[in-house]
Amino acid sequence: MDRFALPAAGFTVFCDFDGPIVDVSERYYRTYRLCLEGTCAKAVERGEPLSAQPLVKTDFWELKCDRVPDTEIARRSGLGAENIPHFIRCIQGTVNQPHLLGLDRLQHGVDRALMLLRASGVRVVIVTLRCRDQVTRILDECGLLCLLEGVYGTDDCTIAYRNTVEQKRRLFELALADSTTFVEYAIGDTEADILAARALGIPTIALTCGIRSHAYLKRYQPEYLQTDLASTTEFLLGQLAQTL
Repeated sequence: MDRFALPAAGFTVFCDFDGPIVDVSERYYRTYRLCLEGTCAKAVERGEPLSAQPLVKTDFWELKCDRVPDTEIARRSGLGAENIPHFIRCIQGTVNQPHLLGLDRLQHGVDRALMLLRASGVRVVIVTLRCRDQVTRILDECGLLCLLEGVYGTDDCTIAYRNTVEQKRRLFELALADSTTFVEYAIGDTEADILAARALGIPTIALTCGIRSHAYLKRYQPEYLQTDLASTTEFLLGQLAQTL
């Protein structure tokens, strides 16, 4: 965990990184294409040519946002059962490689949202399954690190893609133990964020700008659904005004 200078009032919110802060869709799609091509190349080497057909990005991302398994995405792309294990291993080993992380882009309005929250005394703590050092470096390069109270992450670059509730809950527990103010909400874009926060009694704000669709997130009954961090900031500032 890394801690930074804080404003003096308000409350704390925990916020995920992938999805709420950065758009990962291009990285995920590029990984899918690379691994599909690599799996086909391996099949050719074995003398088993494949006629796989890549999905266009919009179709691929719709499947990801509805949490369709990678095995089913592989099948819809033309891979047979014998080739799917190689494809899955490739996805898991490739998606967080440094040469692909540069494809991530800040979500629209994130910088302004974080500045408004900080100026209003709302402490934002990043709680992510991504590697802590990766996230800290990205935030620093974007000039956003100074707007945060802290960054909690992992030392394992493979955990984020698996997105487990238990790992997320443990990170929330660490962040809670260090928090010096009341934790008002957890902001995230997946079921892991919702379930992990709920287990600790933290209300959730689920964002639809990330890797899960509105319909999918609604099944998990978060306290609030918002489009992105910009709209969430308006909501949070309204909540803060009611306490003054």
